[in-house]
Amino acid sequence: MSRCLNVFTFMALSTLISHAAADQTSEVKASPNVHAFYYGWYGTPKIDGRYSNWNHPVSGAPGRQFPGGDDIGANFYPQGGCYSPNDKQTLDRQMQELRSAGIGVLVASWWGRDSFTDQNLPRLLDAAAAHGLQVAIHIEPFQGRNALTTREAIKYLIDRHGEHAGWYRAAELGNRPMFYVYDSYLTPSKEWAEVLKAEGAHTLRGTKFDAVVIGLWVFPWDGLSITRGGFDGFYTYFGCEGFSYGSTVANWPTLARFAERHHLLFIPSVAPGYEDTRIRPMNGRNSRQRQRGAFYDRMFAAALDTRSQWVSITSYNEWHEGTQIEPAMPKKIDSFTYEDYSPDPPDFYLRRTKEWVARFEATRTTTSPTKQ
Repeated sequence: MSRCLNVFTFMALSTLISHAAADQTSEVKASPNVHAFYYGWYGTPKIDGRYSNWNHPVSGAPGRQFPGGDDIGANFYPQGGCYSPNDKQTLDRQMQELRSAGIGVLVASWWGRDSFTDQNLPRLLDAAAAHGLQVAIHIEPFQGRNALTTREAIKYLIDRHGEHAGWYRAAELGNRPMFYVYDSYLTPSKEWAEVLKAEGAHTLRGTKFDAVVIGLWVFPWDGLSITRGGFDGFYTYFGCEGFSYGSTVANWPTLARFAERHHLLFIPSVAPGYEDTRIRPMNGRNSRQRQRGAFYDRMFAAALDTRSQWVSITSYNEWHEGTQIEPAMPKKIDSFTYEDYSPDPPDFYLRRTKEWVARFEATRTTTSPTKQ
């Protein structure tokens, strides 16, 4: 039904990665085809007047949430401590880390007009541009989201930021901006078609707001809704490999063939692991151990095996679900001992990413099977 990554291919790639690890001084150009999901929803009392998201509530325990500070809603603790993306020093550090890892585009989580993530987007764009990076948008299920309100959101974002130097436009796809739509399956494909197909009554196609719009493949049948809805392609997002049909790497060759047949982008999402039991205590069955980078290596190798022209990383800094590649530090409080990357250094996954980006760029072809 689908082919798995050949074990010998994986071993050969792992050997190359190990050799590359010996030389951390070499430069890797930030690739515009490597995208990392970025979360700007964090806040601190010093910068924002209160904690935001570091004090995440606990699922299944009404009224219980973490206080923030030393005790946060995550299984790992950031080396930078609780931070805010409204702090210039934090943003400069993060952009430097992303660039050092070879990541050219951060895909910013966006929760609707006037939301916290909307308000700090200008700072994020400025910081990205200052470091030679660009920003795409991850449209979350904001209140009232449907196909038409998503259309208005795209228009709003392009009108407001479309000329910014930090705004991502895919040179290989008509210089159009890119929008990922999380949980796109929540809206019927016939409604998406009104916005994303050329003949749709409210189409964006052929207008100044035309964009590359990427849907989420979760279930086995999502390919049909993605094509009927007029999406330009699809991604798999979940760092919990095997959690969904789309995030199961054994299915990626099938997804890649589907994308090629239908002239769509396939953007597989790779992750270093998954751990969210501090905020979802009953979700241990979905934990995926990092195995000192071996889990990340397997997902990245599987992504390269599809010969996709793009790859996405889940995530740079989604600390709640333990998918981050941002540096983590050892930390212990009275009630909990945080996980970290030991015996490897805090920046281990940034270095690992750098090695895989180099491999990706070396094998990436110049022709992309997608709609133009």
